[in-house]
Amino acid sequence: MLKSTNCLLAINNYYYPRGGAEVLFLEHNRMFENIGWQVVPFAMRHGKNLPTPWAEYFPDEIEFGADYGLAGKLVRAPRVIYSRQARQRMRGLLNVVQPRIAHVHNIYHHLSPSVLPLLKERGIPIVMTLHDLKLACPAYTMICGGKPCERCRGGKLYNVAVNRCIKGSLGLSGLVMVEAYLHRALGLYANNVARFVVPSRFLLEKLVQWGWSRERFVHIPNFVDIDRFRPGTAAGRRFVYCGRLDELKGIETLVRAAARVRQPLTLIGSGPLEKRLRALSAELGADVHFPGYLTKDALVAAIAQARAIVVPSECHENAPLALLEAYAAGRPVIGSRIAGIPELVREDETGMLYPVGDVTALADTLARAAALPDGRISAMGAAARAWVEKDFNAAVYLERQLALYDSLGVRVR
Repeated sequence: MLKSTNCLLAINNYYYPRGGAEVLFLEHNRMFENIGWQVVPFAMRHGKNLPTPWAEYFPDEIEFGADYGLAGKLVRAPRVIYSRQARQRMRGLLNVVQPRIAHVHNIYHHLSPSVLPLLKERGIPIVMTLHDLKLACPAYTMICGGKPCERCRGGKLYNVAVNRCIKGSLGLSGLVMVEAYLHRALGLYANNVARFVVPSRFLLEKLVQWGWSRERFVHIPNFVDIDRFRPGTAAGRRFVYCGRLDELKGIETLVRAAARVRQPLTLIGSGPLEKRLRALSAELGADVHFPGYLTKDALVAAIAQARAIVVPSECHENAPLALLEAYAAGRPVIGSRIAGIPELVREDETGMLYPVGDVTALADTLARAAALPDGRISAMGAAARAWVEKDFNAAVYLERQLALYDSLGVRVR
């Protein structure tokens, strides 16, 4: 058995930088490795995974909603709800490692919470960072038909199937409904996770409204590696969006707003909405650039050349890393007034807010930011950088996580 003074078992569906949650997961791991911890990852197998000697213990890949054919779907459906394979592979891993604590991130649908009781049986404290509203809303978002939705509140989970909340599919939505009912009946999260980490106060308050005890949560904001960014460059002309090109991210609203006031826009990232966004941009005659996915260095350079970063989400965004990265680069943020975003934007000091989904309001905000003197934009960016240096840096995040681990009896100091 591998023995280390401090061993962290890090659990997430994916082991590559697929999105903001995965980036935070990987950065969290790197941070603990840098202070001498042995970090052992547990994820599903995937062609894009980073190399790790622990991959032999990973369960097989499953992509929720992928077209596996009838036979493949019948085999995978039970794993979406409760993966016996993930539990078996975890048992094998625990026979060779002895973690002092397990830190869980996203495990829904792929790994499933089947591994949680096993960890508790072994006496391993479990911390889980919540990146979305899944503990309350089976469909993650509390959005239905493009509008806020809380129909499942009070245990009425059948609404996820009635309203076909997952990809508009009755089959997938029904599967997620069964998953939600079973997980709650077995108490897989409630009975096994010692503390839930929430990156935004919005998320904490919403889960308390839905019946969770406030004492189960610890508010630890996300962080950004500020050393990767070099603020101080002159304000650019283009507005920039960074992230997945997905329907609930509000990007179509952003394209329409930019076209209305003839402001140049760059959409960094890829996703299922890209083809539609390209067609819309051409139709409106908008100046929209699609550089696709960028490596870390290229992304940093693109952010540094922006006038402002736009976070136009139309879903309950928790605590977007793109916003903190903008601040680290000394760039102000234009954000929609929804969920956790207003917590991170100080109006006219580090950025601007507008009513969610409002094309006219966003267009007016883009025009106002474009008309501001470059010196004013730079001053907002400097205030943003100062804020992120104080409250959202890696050292502060690490101290908060270590204090949490300490509170669970994992003496690490």
